[in-house]
Formats: sequence, structure tokens, C-alpha cells
Amino acid sequence: MNPPGAPASASSLSAARRARELTDSVGGPVVDVLVVGLGATGAGAALDAAARGLSVVAVDAHDLAFGTSRFSSKLIHGGLRYLASGRLDVAHESAVERGVLMERTAPHLVQAQPFVLPLTPLVSRGQAALARAGLRAGDTLRLAARTARATLPPPRRLSTVETRHLAPALRCDGLRGGLLSWDGRLTDDARLVTALARTAAARGARILTRVRALELTSTGARVRDELTGEEGEIRARAVINASGVWAGALVDGVRIRPSRGTHLVLRPESLGPLTAGLHIPVPGESNRFVLVLPQDDGRVYVGLTDEPVDGDVPDVPQAPETDIGFLLDVLCSVLHVPVHRADVVGAFAGLRPLLDTTAGNPDAAPRTADLSRRHAVLTSSEGVITVVGGKLTTYRRMAEDAVDTAVRVRGLTAGPSPTTSLPLVGAAAPHVLAGLPAPRRLVRLYGTEAPAVRALGAGDPRLDEPVLPGYPVTGAELLWALRHEGALDEEDVLDRRTRIGLVPADRTGALDAVRALLDGESAQDGRAPGHRPWTPTSWSE
Repeated sequence: MNPPGAPASASSLSAARRARELTDSVGGPVVDVLVVGLGATGAGAALDAAARGLSVVAVDAHDLAFGTSRFSSKLIHGGLRYLASGRLDVAHESAVERGVLMERTAPHLVQAQPFVLPLTPLVSRGQAALARAGLRAGDTLRLAARTARATLPPPRRLSTVETRHLAPALRCDGLRGGLLSWDGRLTDDARLVTALARTAAARGARILTRVRALELTSTGARVRDELTGEEGEIRARAVINASGVWAGALVDGVRIRPSRGTHLVLRPESLGPLTAGLHIPVPGESNRFVLVLPQDDGRVYVGLTDEPVDGDVPDVPQAPETDIGFLLDVLCSVLHVPVHRADVVGAFAGLRPLLDTTAGNPDAAPRTADLSRRHAVLTSSEGVITVVGGKLTTYRRMAEDAVDTAVRVRGLTAGPSPTTSLPLVGAAAPHVLAGLPAPRRLVRLYGTEAPAVRALGAGDPRLDEPVLPGYPVTGAELLWALRHEGALDEEDVLDRRTRIGLVPADRTGALDAVRALLDGESAQDGRAPGHRPWTPTSWSE
């Protein structure tokens, strides 16, 4: 029997579970759906299919949230940007999905975030009036999406005093006040993916990280275990390619035009106390902003860029100095005390998997910033279903559309998607979350599992204390990642289950603690994490 607050064993991911389910999947019975890619959309598709009663295997060459899904701005947008550009359908879809996450499926991970648009001399009165009208239109979107006023307060004009109270770092000269608005913000985008994968696992989906799809057909995939090098086949009635910017490498005819979004990481002292995030207009752009995003762990993110990426797609994109310089220039345009390059303690870049609709004529293509964020579900001549485009906010709808297509095209027997009302692991109503016997920070990361995470470290200073001075993540959180969240190595723990690794110096400081826990867990298991031999099966058998 599980202790109070402990996760149900059905949702817990571990090295031992991966090894067992990998053995069962490769060369095993045909499953209904094979999902390739375990970002937000892939994990969402695995959950959607499993929730309909279909048998599911989901694989990723690396880890949960390895690619784009961990490098977002952590925002759940209400679609205002798309409304401004006339894409009403995309705007409405975004507003609806924001409400689903905030009020039903993940209220522990997604809360309302206030933003201030400072009215500096760089913002003309005409631009300010246009921005105000846009914010009112965004509130109309909230109403149309039936998101409660209590969930997202209304926008309003701020006085100069109020604006400076929310963001004391702003320059006073010429400041005419600000515009206050609200949007959804994720505590952590990678944790959303982990919650999706674990919820899918609780419904029977097999979640297999470090398993690379080498070749896809309509009847399955040839795969390789990246821990052992062994190859084999997973057979499926339907195959969904949700590999994001790498989708075109697995299915012919899928053209992706990646766009790089770069963020800076600052220590809290660089900008002082921030009660709200900031929208800073980009000079010369009518509908583009740099965002200042205070985080629960004390860090501040500043982003983001929108630059096309040509050539091979890297596993982990790097933030170039040109992007860093651009973001600092825009940020400093509104600050009393400038932020310098030396103040940037980390930077990260993600690649948006935008669908290329230029028909092979890139010279005629619009900027990536102008490409549609609408998603598409494509079926290849062989019957492989690929879902591309879109954005983090609408992952659930993308997953639903992909599974709907798989059911229709491959003749599967399944009902409609139930995921608009299916709570993710840790989710509960706000009043329940508020009453949990755990710190608010843990509740916003783990929801109803927060007391169990806290209990894991009780009485053990090695687990109960932060692993880094001045940073809140404890040893218990690292151990929880290994025992319940499918982390297999130090990178999984530092870079995705926690975000310690976003600051290289912090990553180095926490490495010994993570390695000690890994060694202890491996000794307890009596084997290397994740390793269990299975018999390879050739593709042609």
C-alpha cells in the first residue's frame, strides 16, 4: 500500500519500468498506436490515445522534453498575438486551451501571470492606444473561451507609481505609467511533459526514453536502444510522428522551417524585485515584444528571438551572441540601471517546428516571425501520421487531432478524446492545492504529490536541504526524479526534471550531489540504470 501522498505505482516512471516495458514492446504483440517523440505533443498524443482505451507505446531518442518543449518562455498564451494578425481561429483555439490547462487539467502547473507594458517615450500615444485596444480584445477572447474572471483578471491602465511599484528597475524619465494584463504561465514546461507522460503511463501507455526510431512505416518502426545499441522492431496499427523539428528526417515530404527562440537567464539581483513580468516593445515592430519573466526559483528569463535556422538541426541549439546582444539592447531601453553581458549567467535556445509552406521557394518565404503557428496533421503515402507546427499552448488539441486521424485512417476502434477534462498527475482544485502541507514552491511543481516529495527528505539532511546555496531544489527532488519521473542520468535530473542546468555554474555545483544519488540508486537496483537486455528482432521478420 502506498503511503499517504505517494504516487500510484501505475504513474511512476523508473529505470526498472523502462527496461521491463522495452523488453515487452520490441518484438512483442502489435499495439494500437506507436508515438515517436516525447515532447508536449508526443506525450499528449500518448495520453490521448491511452485515455481512449488504445494500447500505446511512445518512444524518444533522448528524454522527456528533450527538444523544443523545455526551451519555451513557459507561457500559456491566450492568443492575443494571433488576434492582432487576423488569425481568429488560432487565437480562439489558444484561449480555449489556456482555459483547459488553468482550470481543469493542470492548475498546479499553470497560474495567472501579471505583465506590465511600460509606457516609455519609445511607445507613442497612438501605439499605447492600440495596445490597450488589443488587451481589451484579449479579454474578449477569454470570455469567448469561457475562462472565469477569477482565473484571469481584467487588463487595466496603471499609474506611474503603480508601474514602478511592480517593476522598480524601470527608468523614471518620461514614464507615463503602464498597461497591466494577465496570461497563463507554466511553473516549468518540462514538468508539464513529465506530468503528461506519467498520466499516460497510469493509463497503460509504455513510455520509453533513450529509444531511437530509425525507420517508420505504417506498421511500426525499427528502433535502437541507445543504452545498449541493440536494434529491433515495435509493431503498431498506427504510427504518429511527433518528433518536432526532426519530423522531416523520419517521413519524406514533411518540410519544417525551424525558428530559433533565445532566452537569457539572469540572477534576481540583476533587475531587483519584480512583482510582474514585462512586455517591452521591440523598436520598429508593431506586434513584437521582449518578455521579462520572473521565475519561482528566483531567476529571471528574458526572451525571445525569432530567427530562421538553416542547415542541419542540432540536438541542443546554442544561443548565439547576436541574439544575446539583441535581447540586452531591448531590455536596457527601459531600465534605470543597464544589464551587462557579464550579468547573463545562462542562455538557452529552442527551435520552433514551423511548417514550411513555401513550396520549395525559400527566397519568397516570409520571416519565421510571420509564419503561421497553426498546426497540421499530415498522412504520408505509407500511412504514417505526422503532426507538426503549432505551439506549446495548443499541444492538447494537436495531440487530439493526431489521434483522431490515426483512428480514422488506420481503422482503430476508439471513442472521442476525453482529455479536455482529464487531470494530469498532481492536479487538483486551487483550494485543495492551497491546503496541502507543503511549501508553495513544491505545490506549484508537484501538485498533490508535493507532501510526498517533502516526506522523502524528512530527517535526512542530504535530501532535505538545497543542493546548492541560494537555490531551492533539494536532494529529495532529485531522488524523486529518479524514482518516479523516469530520469536515467545526471542530464535528465539537472536539465529537465529540475532546471538547475540552465546556469552552467549551478550545474557544476550540483553535479556531485546528483552523481551520489545515481550511484546509490544503481547500487540498490544492482545494475546500471535503464539496462536490461532484450532480444533484437530484424525489421523483415
